[in-house]
Amino acid sequence: MSKEKLISLIVVGFILVIGGLVMIFSSVNFGTSFADSWLTGRGGADTGIYQIILKSYINNFLVAGGILFGFGMMIVVLIYYKFQNTNGENIQ
Repeated sequence: MSKEKLISLIVVGFILVIGGLVMIFSSVNFGTSFADSWLTGRGGADTGIYQIILKSYINNFLVAGGILFGFGMMIVVLIYYKFQNTNGENIQ
């Protein structure tokens, strides 16, 4: 791989990491917004059902953010290892 491709993969990895962190730390806001939208579309619901829907939306954003964060970190670490492994050799 060329050096430019490796650098672009690192940039993609960092974007995934940042996107994952945003989803993790904003999961309550996103989940509440989606649950409110669900409640509005439905016209009303029991409090218990709303709480279940709210928790499920929050958990969805936590899981998706964790997957993006983990995948991004894996890309960054593997590409960093590739840079260290070449140790000054020309990357083709």
